Amino acid sequence: MNALTVTLVAKQSVELRSSELPPLKPGQILIQATRSLVSTGTEMTCFNAAYDPGTHWDNWVKYPFDMGYLLAGRVAKVGDNVNDLRVGDRVTSRRPHGNFVIANAVDVVKIPDGVSDEQASWMGLGKIVHVGVRAAEHLLGDAVVIIGLGLLGQLAVQYVRLMGASQIIAIDTAPRRLELAAQHGASTVLPMTAEQAKPEVDRLTQRGADVVYDITGHPAAFGGALSLARKQGTVVLLGDAASPASQRLSSDLIRKGLKLIGVHDCLPPAYPREDVRWSGRDMSELVLTYVARGQLRVDDLVTHRYKPSQCADAYAMLNTDRATAMGVVFEW
Repeated sequence: MNALTVTLVAKQSVELRSSELPPLKPGQILIQATRSLVSTGTEMTCFNAAYDPGTHWDNWVKYPFDMGYLLAGRVAKVGDNVNDLRVGDRVTSRRPHGNFVIANAVDVVKIPDGVSDEQASWMGLGKIVHVGVRAAEHLLGDAVVIIGLGLLGQLAVQYVRLMGASQIIAIDTAPRRLELAAQHGASTVLPMTAEQAKPEVDRLTQRGADVVYDITGHPAAFGGALSLARKQGTVVLLGDAASPASQRLSSDLIRKGLKLIGVHDCLPPAYPREDVRWSGRDMSELVLTYVARGQLRVDDLVTHRYKPSQCADAYAMLNTDRATAMGVVFEW
């Protein structure tokens, strides 16, 4: 059986490639995709090869490279030793953009009633933010700053609202992103850089933010993020910088006694209590629960939909229109 995959064949060159699928191994399923979401930050870094030599990006992206990791669809076939999934079940998984993909059954999450396939394709991004807000160890009433209102930033605004933040200050230079953040719960939006925002953040919070999220992945934002936190506050790096050597610590880290947390999706937060555990599946399922309840809104974050045959157009658009483009979906 042949499958189509959105493949990066060289820098800034994607195409829809056909390849033969191997037989299912025990514990695997075949998913027929209906929707997949472009992770714009990650995928455009890969597309443009905008990373430093020797970084994990450089070691990860090898041509031909299958793009994407946010997919939803239906179970088309079930391998041996799979007992909790049936043909026809709606599922979502961290798999590349493709019409038919193979996944390990343990890595698949069923889509609940009331959640569309397109909404479910956001699960992977929601789980990344879930890891971040748990690592931040929020307290009710926290003053929170979120720098960078891309897809993760928009979800972070909604998550910290659910965590009971008293102030959610959203910072970005793109007006449309700030408008969406305000619609999703930001109490203040600041159309400027993190460095420029310090006087206003100090005025609004009186002492600096309890928690600052840098979700830009851009080295220039890091120093500004440190400056916006209060004494003994927390700074969470949720954006994966492609040029980490360019991220420079400022004296704020020591002078203020800040807690600096690096967050990655593959590292769930640790807890001091042994009876409190959240697995990756637990967090993924909670994302979908929030979506089903309307507590996490993603529909209005989708700005573009493409057929897979238009994949080159999709990435070209993102390369020129990142300020207004948000959720980009492939309809399979």
